[in-house]
Amino acid sequence: MPLQLDDLAALDAPTPGSNGQPLMLPVDSIDEDPDQPRQEFDPVALQELADSIEQRGVLQAISVRPHPQQPQRWMVNMGARRLRACRMVGKPAIPAFVDAAADSYDQIIENEQREGLKPLELALFIQKRLADGESKAEIARRLGKSRQWVMLATALIDAPSWLLQAYREGRCTGMAELYDLRRLHADHADRVMAWVAGSETITRERVAALKAELAPTHESTASGASAAATIAPLQSATNGVPGTEHPRTQTTASSPVDKRIHVEFEGADFQLVLTAVPAEPGHTYVRPLVGGLSRLAAVAELKLRGFVGT
Repeated sequence: MPLQLDDLAALDAPTPGSNGQPLMLPVDSIDEDPDQPRQEFDPVALQELADSIEQRGVLQAISVRPHPQQPQRWMVNMGARRLRACRMVGKPAIPAFVDAAADSYDQIIENEQREGLKPLELALFIQKRLADGESKAEIARRLGKSRQWVMLATALIDAPSWLLQAYREGRCTGMAELYDLRRLHADHADRVMAWVAGSETITRERVAALKAELAPTHESTASGASAAATIAPLQSATNGVPGTEHPRTQTTASSPVDKRIHVEFEGADFQLVLTAVPAEPGHTYVRPLVGGLSRLAAVAELKLRGFVGT
């Protein structure tokens, strides 16, 4: 945000010397940004930081900008935890650098590098950016994240009460788990809500087991029959020859239904997951041939290797 004329008075405060030393600003002259992404502060971690600052001082200066409405005051860009910790131990001043150009994306990136933001904080940030007309692809690019990461981070946007309760109680805090539970709820509302209510700790492995339990049984028995239909688009995407069958993946009426479709992904051996609807067009779920969790993969990045027995 560019400086306004009204901000010039605030810049009459002591300025950094030529050696690049930070300002020492009164703690009482600095306000937190009400729109900052971080809204959840772990009290234990904050107390540990306060104890460290009381003993050793603030080892890294915070970043501030002139307050947009109140002359002679400052607003935090990065360093809200350090500012709070200073207040907890009664520090009168805090070292700070002025950066009038910082924005909310800088705050997200800085917080992620220091102490990862909570899923709800990320969801609220992304919700605001989407409301401002930005696409998920643009948000991902500016954050240096994948579109899949942004998709997972939306799990708590307008989340149902049962999911928010599990999150706030600390029983489910992973973005992938929250996203999967919300998607499973769309087709299995009562069972998912009952499962979540009865779960003390919700891990990725337990959610994966729930997905497998809820998968329609007819899909697994029909996997062999649907294999040919699945292989054809994959081959056209990976081999570049539509309608050409790989000699090791031809299917016949005698093909056993207990075969798995073997693919190569990122240089490793995987199998197609045929019982879960992919979260993005042009993608499919795969999981390692031997143990491991399912992953979302672009169809164009898969190489067909044939069938393997179950």
